[in-house]
Amino acid sequence: MPAHSHHHANSQFRSGTLYLALGITAGYAIVELIAGIRFHSLALMSDAGHMFSDAAALGLAAFAAWMARRPAGSRHTFGFARAEIVAAFINSLAMLIVVVVIAVEAAKRLLDPPEVQGLGVMTVAFLGLLINLLVIYLISSGERTLNSRAATLHVFGDLIGSVAAITAGAVIYFTNWKPIDPLLSIVIALLILFATIRLLREAVHVLMEGVPGNIRLADVGETMAQTQGVRSVHDLHIWNISSGQIALSAHVDIDDIGQWPATLERLRIALRGRFRIVHVTLQPEVIGGINAGRQARVRIVPKDGEGGDAA
Repeated sequence: MPAHSHHHANSQFRSGTLYLALGITAGYAIVELIAGIRFHSLALMSDAGHMFSDAAALGLAAFAAWMARRPAGSRHTFGFARAEIVAAFINSLAMLIVVVVIAVEAAKRLLDPPEVQGLGVMTVAFLGLLINLLVIYLISSGERTLNSRAATLHVFGDLIGSVAAITAGAVIYFTNWKPIDPLLSIVIALLILFATIRLLREAVHVLMEGVPGNIRLADVGETMAQTQGVRSVHDLHIWNISSGQIALSAHVDIDDIGQWPATLERLRIALRGRFRIVHVTLQPEVIGGINAGRQARVRIVPKDGEGGDAA
């Protein structure tokens, strides 16, 4: 029978805080949208669009956080912790759509800049900046997961949008140079795009059960192979169940099954101490004395799928 060491962390991304942030964000998004239409400011309307997407993102994040706290069952043995990763993935895709919409509208306005009331834009955008700072504070009070980072990214995009809208309003108010409004909207879109792509790649990596970025597969295999009582390690797999929950499974070659409980404990201590891996599933395989005196080795499968040995 395989040996298991299970540890399921509960999400600390609090749904109540998210719902409060959602209400504040959605309420002010309506204010900014009305003001943007009234003052003919794309930067302000872009900021309102961001805030509406934030409200949807925060709602999705709250739902995912609630799902992640549900216990494991016979159909979902790991629980629903990965719901937060799915939410981060969906929110990242939504941000890409927002970026495209802003860029297209900004291009149109560069060709035909409308009249913009700079003072009104500055006032509303400054209040929006304060709202965004409050929402970021509320979200950051919980655990830093991909889900919380995705929600924070939406709000941070709004914060940049508010700064850009304030700048656009000031430039228009003092110089009447109207192209600044769509130009700054494009800058906002580009800044958000870079952050969104990075987060999207991380979410896809977790969903594809890739090795966590802070861990080298070979280092883990070598540590296990050099543990007392272990001859070699093969079929080694390491992946993220969700943010901060790393899982490992492997086959371990040993000489004496009677010593397996002590060997397992040494492996668990090594994996937890050096790599912070606490969710471990190990399959012992007795090889007897035919390889007595052989140096401990780890056999792993590289990313390209070809087998290999690493001393």
